[in-house]
Amino acid sequence: MYGMRSEKTGRGNNERRISAARWARALCFAAALAWPGANVVAGSSESRLSDKPQPYLSDEDLPARTAPLLEIGDLFLGRGNLKPGFELPTGAVWQPRFWVYGSGRTSLQTFDQGRGGGQVSEWANRLDLFGNLQLTGTERVLIGVTPLHRDAGFSGHTFEPDSREGTDNELNFRIRTLFFEGDIAELFPRWDYNDSTTNDIGFSIGRQAVVFQDGVLISDTIDAVGLTRNNVRFTGVPWLVNLRTTVLYAWDEIHRDDNTEDHDAQLFGLFNQIDTPFSTFNFDLVYVDSSSSSGDDVLTGAVDAVQRFGKLSTTFRVAGSYAPDLKTRTSNDGVLLFADVNWTPAYTFNIAYITAFAGFNDFTSAARDPLAGGPLGRTGLLFSGRGIGTYPSPMSNRGNDAYGAAIGYQILMDGLRRQLVLEAGVRKDDTDGGFDAAGIAARLQQAVGQRTVLTLEGFGTAQENNDDGYGLRSEILVKF
Repeated sequence: MYGMRSEKTGRGNNERRISAARWARALCFAAALAWPGANVVAGSSESRLSDKPQPYLSDEDLPARTAPLLEIGDLFLGRGNLKPGFELPTGAVWQPRFWVYGSGRTSLQTFDQGRGGGQVSEWANRLDLFGNLQLTGTERVLIGVTPLHRDAGFSGHTFEPDSREGTDNELNFRIRTLFFEGDIAELFPRWDYNDSTTNDIGFSIGRQAVVFQDGVLISDTIDAVGLTRNNVRFTGVPWLVNLRTTVLYAWDEIHRDDNTEDHDAQLFGLFNQIDTPFSTFNFDLVYVDSSSSSGDDVLTGAVDAVQRFGKLSTTFRVAGSYAPDLKTRTSNDGVLLFADVNWTPAYTFNIAYITAFAGFNDFTSAARDPLAGGPLGRTGLLFSGRGIGTYPSPMSNRGNDAYGAAIGYQILMDGLRRQLVLEAGVRKDDTDGGFDAAGIAARLQQAVGQRTVLTLEGFGTAQENNDDGYGLRSEILVKF
């Protein structure tokens, strides 16, 4: 959000110096606990960190702002006073500013899944461009286009196989994002001058990306309207820190579990998040009604818990689907279990993680984008797609009658500007005609300047009753 800094008084500077000194002493004690032999004593002149106040950084001392591609009106995260704007008849004050931003990706990649399809080599490109009309801190209109790709097709060039060799042209001007979001209480502030009623209801309407349960339940861009009531608490329930409830209705652009659009589908969702002192819980329920003759309605739901156990950060999830009518590719009965455990090893900024899943029967998600693949992408590098070109997930990310796990380690280097992820994983497939697989994957990313990230990654898999699979890709990502 746009920030405005006021003039600082002498008292304000003193408060900051006192706060800085307290933090310095606290860090000294932390260093004493973390490093044997540090011998840090409160008030000692031998402290590793000085307890002398430091001067407040001026505007010139702060890092330079990285501006978006285009700014009209107040600058994004700029300095100085905001323009006064204008007042609506409702009493709301709008201060319009328009920002254009996005990201461009270009990738050279080659792979062979080892399943008889042969080697594929390609150059693929993607451009995501957004225009953000910011009206207030809570109201905005966002429009977005993806002119270089359409669904799962990308502009570029296919080098092999020979049967597909040639230039791929997916240029288009379709609007892939267009929605208005805001808060009812902020649109009509005269409704409740004292902010004492429960009219703080957030809303969003239009074509928008919707993700629930880390993409297991819904991961799609759909035409929808949603209402959210946040910060709900109840007297006598001290453990309930916050309750958030969202209702959602979608009427178009709904892609089913097979990543294909169902023009006849409607989606109804109820999503609840409960924050407690020890955990965050999500309870979500979605019904997809398809008026097509196939009768492939589906009821899906999921419950998860996110929390810490000591030094471990954990996520546990149970998702299920039920087909009230016919069992089809996009509506079936099934259960999917998922668990993630990660931690930061001592004296590092690195992250180690272990993820595992187990699928029973044929769990089907409510909505999945053409690039989303299956619901197991959250498992790790070996199970996630790349969102560009035809480069696949090294191992299947479908969860029907299968179980598996991934273990990985993320290493941060070069002042957090270089990242290396190493991962190994297995998948056991109990479906008819399925096959077991094991694999390794690695990804190296390097930040260049303030806007560019270079990526080099690859994988190798060994598969039962199939040839070994492999893949290698490089990518340049530019954010603007």
